[in-house]
Amino acid sequence: MLSKKPKATTTFGYLIVPVALYTFAVFIPLLVAVYYSFFEWKGGPNKTFIGLENYATLLHDTVFWQSFGHNLYLVLLCVIGQVGIAFIFVMVISTRFVKLKGIHRTLGFFPSTISAVAIGYIWMMIYDSRRGILNWFLEAIGQGDKTQVWLNNPKLVMTLVAIPLIWQYIGYYMLILLSATSAIDKEIIESAELDGANAVQRAIHVVLPMVKSTVAVCIVLCVSGNMKAFDNIFVMTEGGPGNASMVMAMYGYKISFAQQNMGYGSAISVGIFVLGMLVVGGMQLIPKLFAKKEA
Repeated sequence: MLSKKPKATTTFGYLIVPVALYTFAVFIPLLVAVYYSFFEWKGGPNKTFIGLENYATLLHDTVFWQSFGHNLYLVLLCVIGQVGIAFIFVMVISTRFVKLKGIHRTLGFFPSTISAVAIGYIWMMIYDSRRGILNWFLEAIGQGDKTQVWLNNPKLVMTLVAIPLIWQYIGYYMLILLSATSAIDKEIIESAELDGANAVQRAIHVVLPMVKSTVAVCIVLCVSGNMKAFDNIFVMTEGGPGNASMVMAMYGYKISFAQQNMGYGSAISVGIFVLGMLVVGGMQLIPKLFAKKEA
């Protein structure tokens, strides 16, 4: 017996609540931010309409563009660290030599369930110059001359704040990739092994092409998530030293709430949205461009 298609009213009834919630949580705040970005507004009832002046200021704001560069650096490190290491772990766990696979999956996913603020405090203690594990380890192995106040080093601070983000979400992407690799027919892997392909060759030439769509989804999630990074960086450095670890979301927060410049902060929020969409869209276009060249 053929199943009947649901009526339009039934479909509408199922969709109305999630669409309404999504509109209320995403589109309405975005439209409100666009509206306030046309005003000089310090909070309160008084606003002065200034047109595109906030956007003109944003285009020449060196701190904002420096923050955008920091976000791009963070995205690059996290795509390599989160998705790349997750894929390596998936390949290792999928081998027949690894036992207790369920425990590995559970322990790997556990860090992603911890609050980003708690992660920030944990790693801030690791980097602490007096009582931190990192300096203690360097002294223990006889490298005491290399100890330093890690989070005060402007050349290293962005890499140091990226490490907790990488550590936290490796397990998250590992589970996504595991679900994709588990759907691959084991006979394909075994055939490649019988043909003499080693583990690295099987991973790159057999498994990766078969899960590339899932890898692409992971990369998009990683890029979009790190373009709005805030929590753990705020806890660890608050954008310092100076602006060496300032990211766009934190800059918007400081302008809006620390300096009480709500109008310009709204313009920054709109800028973050536009740049985030451009970066995510660009990441999706890159594979298509390579595919056209190969064709």
